[in-house]
Amino acid sequence: GVASRDYGDALSKCVLFFEGQRSGKLPSTQRMTWRKDSALRDGADVGVDLVGGYYDAGDNIKFSFPMAFTTTMLAWSILEFGSHMGPEQKNAQEALKWGTDYFLKATSVPGKVIAQVGEPNADHNCWERPEDMDTPRTSYVVNTTNPGSEVSAEIAAALAASSIVFKSANSQYSKILLQRASQVFQFADQYQGSYNTSVGSGVCPYYCDFDGYMNFMDSAFQDELIWAAAWLFKATNRQSYMKYVVDNIHYLENSTMRQSKEALFVGGSFAEFGWDAKHAGINVLISRLVMNTSKSDPFVRHADKFICSVLPESPTKLVTYSSGGLLFKPGGSNSQHVTAMSFLLLVYSRYLTRFHRSLECGNIAVTPSRLIQVAKTQADYLLGSNPLSMSYMVGYGRKFPRRIHHRGSSLPSIDTHPKHVKCLEGSIFFKSKYPNFNLLTGAIVGGPDINDQYNDTRINWSQSEPTTYINAPFVGVLSYFKAYPHP
Repeated sequence: GVASRDYGDALSKCVLFFEGQRSGKLPSTQRMTWRKDSALRDGADVGVDLVGGYYDAGDNIKFSFPMAFTTTMLAWSILEFGSHMGPEQKNAQEALKWGTDYFLKATSVPGKVIAQVGEPNADHNCWERPEDMDTPRTSYVVNTTNPGSEVSAEIAAALAASSIVFKSANSQYSKILLQRASQVFQFADQYQGSYNTSVGSGVCPYYCDFDGYMNFMDSAFQDELIWAAAWLFKATNRQSYMKYVVDNIHYLENSTMRQSKEALFVGGSFAEFGWDAKHAGINVLISRLVMNTSKSDPFVRHADKFICSVLPESPTKLVTYSSGGLLFKPGGSNSQHVTAMSFLLLVYSRYLTRFHRSLECGNIAVTPSRLIQVAKTQADYLLGSNPLSMSYMVGYGRKFPRRIHHRGSSLPSIDTHPKHVKCLEGSIFFKSKYPNFNLLTGAIVGGPDINDQYNDTRINWSQSEPTTYINAPFVGVLSYFKAYPHP
């Protein structure tokens, strides 16, 4: 087999990456020092302090929806694998708190949730450092008349999951997070509607089209509501939340998923997991709570189905694999699928092991250890076990992407170039053939194409752009392999 990768080093870098995505006033402990304070007046337009949070990718917008999913996945990574993290557990908790602190601000006014900060059209037309931003920092708000259930419920899930993480270390903070989670969930559930409609031009089509992800469907927020209720049940053990999950799960049974612009397929939603679809995550999360009970259906059945949709040898698989062995799903930024699916494989393998279960895909028997194996091939591929012998994590290994689609990384830092770089003045750096000035250590890019080829250029954002929601589940994956490098 291939020499084992240095998972500890990869984990440290995977966590460090989040410091490069920070918005707001940076703490004295900031380790990625080429980044400086930015967006210090966010929220001024609506009279709320919205300083902080994360830029989701290579741009300077704070999209609450993917940021909340990132936060939920960081929390789940720590809950599931924190004991394997060693000294990185503290850093991971700090990365998590940077997100939750922001979401406490974004939900500080009852009946309102901040869905986004920054005007994306203007932002995407500029290539400038976050420290130099001079495009409008518009705050987009959802409220009782213009609801946004998916973004609100995902924030509720993030706050609830995080409250469990901080329970022992910071019980007062944990209580605040949990209280807010239940309030925000109630708002999301009581005033149902998609933020796609209410925020309109703020988030879509710019974000969707710009990044080429799945289109939102009108009832696309049901999965977030159920996901939030599942996390609230895990955090509180209150039966009313479990009842909510059970009463509403049928919405997901035969929901229609739209992939790309063409393909429409029904009932495949059990196989989806990412910032805009929580189905597989819900089933895996709940399976742990019901696997040994009569309530296990439909959760365990759908979690099994999800596993069978991913395994290379399964007769019912819904993903494709490159000849080099990397998992592929439609939509841009493929690494997000690789890290999210690998995370669920590892978590589910643990639950199966705990309850002495295995599963079948058609006539193929599948053991928990097989799930670990598949997750490991995916992690190793991203870290360099691939036809190009290239690591897709910046700063890890000898050969990695040097021209990532990321404004702050590609422009000289304020330390070396204190002068303000205006909106279009950065374009020469965008188009330049030279490597980026600053190493965004730990950033995982969108990754290679289906032929295992990678074009190291900023122009090809779907391959060269890193995102927070690619890294967040990978924190858990790397923690597991740091502890068990030879499963």
